[in-house]
Amino acid sequence: MKIYNSLTKRKEEFIPLEENKVKMYACGITVSGEAHIGHGYQALIYDIMRKYLVKSGYDVTYARNYTDVDDKIIAKSHETGIPADEYAAKMIENINVVMDKFNVDDPDVWLKATQNIDNIIDFVSTLIEKGHAYPTKNGDVYFDVQSFPAYGRLSNRSVDDALDGVRVDNDDEKKNAYDFALWKSAKEGEISWDSPWGKGRPGWHIECSAMNRAAFGEQIDIHGGGRDLIFPHHENEIAQTEALTGKPFVKYWTHNGLIKVNGQKMSKSLGNSLLLDELLQKYSDEAVKFALLQTNYRNDINITDDLFPDAEKHLYDFYSTLAIVDKVMDKLRGMELTLTTDDATRAAEIADKVDREFNACMDDDFNTALALSNLFGYFKEMKKLLSLGGSGELFAALSYAIQLRKTYSLLGIFRKNAGEYIAWYEQQNVSDIPQDVLSVADERWQARLHKDWAKSDELRAKLAEMGYTVKDSKTGYELTKN
Repeated sequence: MKIYNSLTKRKEEFIPLEENKVKMYACGITVSGEAHIGHGYQALIYDIMRKYLVKSGYDVTYARNYTDVDDKIIAKSHETGIPADEYAAKMIENINVVMDKFNVDDPDVWLKATQNIDNIIDFVSTLIEKGHAYPTKNGDVYFDVQSFPAYGRLSNRSVDDALDGVRVDNDDEKKNAYDFALWKSAKEGEISWDSPWGKGRPGWHIECSAMNRAAFGEQIDIHGGGRDLIFPHHENEIAQTEALTGKPFVKYWTHNGLIKVNGQKMSKSLGNSLLLDELLQKYSDEAVKFALLQTNYRNDINITDDLFPDAEKHLYDFYSTLAIVDKVMDKLRGMELTLTTDDATRAAEIADKVDREFNACMDDDFNTALALSNLFGYFKEMKKLLSLGGSGELFAALSYAIQLRKTYSLLGIFRKNAGEYIAWYEQQNVSDIPQDVLSVADERWQARLHKDWAKSDELRAKLAEMGYTVKDSKTGYELTKN
């Protein structure tokens, strides 16, 4: 298995720090608002990574955090009049409900900043003792960037470059403008905790370092997050953690791409944020996943108007084929099948092929895009087998269906009952085309699947008489009124 390491800028063979055990951490959501598609995507990617590592035989402990105290949350508290801790708790509750709808599993360990205040204070105190941090008269504590010569390795920035692209807090008591806050003194009306430096709260960057240390110790195998976190967040995590331990903090840094909407970066200021809950009211969770996973996780995703509807259409076609297999299964249960040894061998080879090819994709830096592209070939072959109709062919189609459900459930798809999904899809996409026209179109499609070209042409002519033109594609057909 190879993983792209953002630190070394290359794919590397995955060898965990401890044989067969993986310690994995992903930065979670800062709960200043509802979950958007970017949050859902990042949670999905690291859930899939965790699951595939488990499938590959590793003993994985996956931790994820909620940042439940920071500047944005405090600003929302002032805006709404709700105490910061209550506001954060409510947002976490809402986000958990949406993630349940999205069918992304919880990590093995949930971490929250507010539940790790003692760990954070201990971490900061040790950095001060080691000469890597300094308190100010105002009760703030800053990390001394110049005390860590390796600063900038992850983002390929020098200390002088650190001022570019990041907001600098111009505190007169800072030694250097690019030193970053480990502990922030409390302002009037803000949530705060007692500390050796007075009342205050943790800086954003120190939270993840302290929570990692509490959960895993000094080193972890995989640390993940969005690419926008590389600088300054993850760069600062490296500095403060390695300054404290003297050891490499993370062996493999992984970063997922960002979400764009019609070519523009998704942001609240542009008003193009896509809330995850609103998307799930329009599309199935599997369609949203299918759409997102068609792009390699390290690349940006451009969400166009057609992205989710097209993904839903693909799934509808796949499930339609699975539904035919389900019907065939019902018929086969009442029949005496004559299956040869070759039939059984063929079915076993199909199952092995599907899983082996999936593993090959995922072993190459979790290439979900390639794994999903393979589906079109598998389902084309299934349709061919179903059209032939022999017992051996039907058994082979059944083997495809069973293994595809088993293997691709890791990506969060093919988990639904085929008949129920089809009924839902058709209800969501109620057409103004008369039912008798749709019945003829469906009959013609079945004729094509069975390669009854004469009947297909006859029904095409009948549709024309009814005032409709049919256009075929690899995954189905479309009707348009003449």
